[in-house]
Amino acid sequence: MRLAQVFALTAFVLAGAAFAQGATPPATLAASKSATNPAMPKHDIRAQLMPRRYTTIAAEIGAKVSAIAVTEGGAFRAGQWLVQFDCSIQKAQLDKAQAELDGAGQTLRSNLRLEQLNSVGQLELDLSKSAVGKAKAEVGANMAVLAKCQVSAPFSGRVAEQKVREQQFVQAGQPLLDILDDSVLELEFLVPSTWLRWLKVGGGFDVQIDETRKTYPAKFTRIGARVDPVSQSVKVAAAIHGKFPELMAGMSGKVLITPIAGQ
Repeated sequence: MRLAQVFALTAFVLAGAAFAQGATPPATLAASKSATNPAMPKHDIRAQLMPRRYTTIAAEIGAKVSAIAVTEGGAFRAGQWLVQFDCSIQKAQLDKAQAELDGAGQTLRSNLRLEQLNSVGQLELDLSKSAVGKAKAEVGANMAVLAKCQVSAPFSGRVAEQKVREQQFVQAGQPLLDILDDSVLELEFLVPSTWLRWLKVGGGFDVQIDETRKTYPAKFTRIGARVDPVSQSVKVAAAIHGKFPELMAGMSGKVLITPIAGQ
């Protein structure tokens, strides 16, 4: 018998003797250790910073852009005008409608005096009243159009992208500016639905942002109303807690959450 076969036979005999004496096999020992100290599942959750509010400002009339108050990256306040149009034609139309209203009003007043003298027919009087109403409607319509010659900010924030330039003619509905409110940066991501046992609005966690290589505190602000039955996950939203000037919308990072043991 070869020497290697002798060593193998000896090892087999010794292992059998140890098992007969009550020694725990290596596989059984590993399983017992895992049962007494179960490892928590690891979740690599990614999230992107998003502004609280964002929208695209579009033109409501067709006109030439005469001025843009805030360019890309600039900040603005709620109610501040952002884009001004050249509305000389619309202003002339308003003046014309106002003149027609004045004329219709004079005709109506004259007919009312003639009515007192029984010198005007009822039809002519009704038509003069109708002409005044029509002229008032024209004035109101032109004033509404003229009010759209200046685009104001719906909320405070910053300009993310400028889509038009001064002296450019735009059509109604054409995008002008992309604006966002970055006063509070939010996170939206998916978590396992089993976390709903302990996850609550107001709960805190950390997020590690790739661009800054720093960790920031965050708090849950919303929990989705529906669980995805396929992925068994639920959408949640959170907000960065505190002011950090270096953070910008669009940055992304890793959510650092330690699930509660046993949950």
